[in-house]
Amino acid sequence: MHPTDEGTEVANTQGAGGSKISPGKAGAPALAVEHLTKRFGDRVAYSDVSFEIGYGEVFGFLGPNGAGKTTTVRTLGTLIAPTSGSAMVAGMRLSAANGPAIRQKISIMPESPGLYLRLTVEENLECFAGLYGLGGTKARIHEALEAVNLLERAKDLCGALSKGLRQRVALARALLNDPEVLFLDEPTSGLDPVAAREVHELITGMRERGVTIFLTTHRLEEAERLCDRVAILNTTLRMIGRPDELRKELFARTLDVRTKVPLADPGAVFSGLPGVEGWSDSGAAMYRLEVSDPEAAAPGVARALVRAEADVVSIAESRHTLEDVYLQLVGEEERAERK
Repeated sequence: MHPTDEGTEVANTQGAGGSKISPGKAGAPALAVEHLTKRFGDRVAYSDVSFEIGYGEVFGFLGPNGAGKTTTVRTLGTLIAPTSGSAMVAGMRLSAANGPAIRQKISIMPESPGLYLRLTVEENLECFAGLYGLGGTKARIHEALEAVNLLERAKDLCGALSKGLRQRVALARALLNDPEVLFLDEPTSGLDPVAAREVHELITGMRERGVTIFLTTHRLEEAERLCDRVAILNTTLRMIGRPDELRKELFARTLDVRTKVPLADPGAVFSGLPGVEGWSDSGAAMYRLEVSDPEAAAPGVARALVRAEADVVSIAESRHTLEDVYLQLVGEEERAERK
């Protein structure tokens, strides 16, 4: 066999097909991490990290290069031991003794698929199923390939596949053991938009089947689209929550007002309006109003503009993205470090 130089680091062991949340686990966390820390000598990979993830949740783990994301995945996947702290993974305490049992219930898909390019898709899956001692191999492979829409490519050499198709093969491999928790480390890295969208659809399908997904990604629009909650890590955990909650926590609510020509006296128009707490001139006949409640304030702003005989082009609530949140947190830290 001739593996690629991508590596073959995976952790999976048993089953394929439709994972479901078992009745006894409803409400229990799939992952519970408490004060986890990993050091390599004097270098801190991540420090004092704590969070919980529910069964069936897609959890985004975001951060710059070197923030500790992949090291966290390797730790929770039992590939390396933490320096301190504790964790529960798929209902079991993270420990060396529990490693084999945990690996029965999880899968890891690393950024590089690590496939044998001179073997067919089916042969790759047979090889990995054999390495992990799985029974019912044919049925598992059929179900896994069906889940990622690759049944028709089972006899194709992996070396002849596009990068996007190889990622789908890697996902099929990760599904062989019917995991309760699936770790995806940069699954769309280097993919074109069409291939990335296909991976997104596969992730959505896995969530619908009840698989808990721990997703590390640099694509913030991907995290916003797919994730129920996200955490932002930069060695330590900076924020955690739903994307809309993080936006509200970091940014004031605002209305963006655009008129056809600049207002002669915008202060006279906007000052003192109910719900308007401040305003700024953005130039080019654009104004940003800080408001307590955009929906409640907008009608009064519209009436004030009409009274001022302004030609209104638009009044809309400002929409901050997850990228704005990320840059606000991580960008400020990186700028501070450079000073």
